Amino acid sequence: MENVHFNQWGLVLIILALFSWLIFRYLKPKKGIEWRNVGILEAFLIALYAEMYGFPLTIYIFSSIFKIDIPFSHSGGHLLSALLGFGEIGALVEMLIGNIILFIGVILVVSGWKKIYNSKDKDILVTDGVYAFMRHPQYTGIILITLGMLIEWPTLITILMWPLLSAAYYYLAKKEERELEKKFGAIYQEYKRATPMFLPSLKILLNKP
Repeated sequence: MENVHFNQWGLVLIILALFSWLIFRYLKPKKGIEWRNVGILEAFLIALYAEMYGFPLTIYIFSSIFKIDIPFSHSGGHLLSALLGFGEIGALVEMLIGNIILFIGVILVVSGWKKIYNSKDKDILVTDGVYAFMRHPQYTGIILITLGMLIEWPTLITILMWPLLSAAYYYLAKKEERELEKKFGAIYQEYKRATPMFLPSLKILLNKP
């Protein structure tokens, strides 16, 4: 095994601490269901970075148990490229695609946070900015961030966890919408009718300045 690429547990802790700060800075969990979802998100990140810089369990399983020739290196961690034999070029393409998706997700999370938490009147429904394109930009952002990570460095655990994480935020979004309908009534119902839940429609994108 090329241990030079792994066993960097100090780096794992630093990365997880940074992401934890960002999560609590921009998501601000308050209710039980929000804390549950943050717990799933944290578990996803731990599983990802523990393999990326700690011990590459997925690479070990594929190489040792399934007898697939995958190098114990960071290029080997880009599994699609490694399995298809695309080598370093394929790994770079995976990283580029994954990072673009991740970056879009970060923009959505931060933009959504700015509109909600910088709002002077908490009793007014926010429908402008990024919320003019989708009803739950922060949750879309989380799904995109984790999808980008998954593309860049897939592991057996995170592949299994990502659908669970996505479903958890979908159900949280539905719960919040029921609460907003009770609070804002017809105003929210009209906003809900006109604005997609997670992904902007082409019609909205073309009509917005």
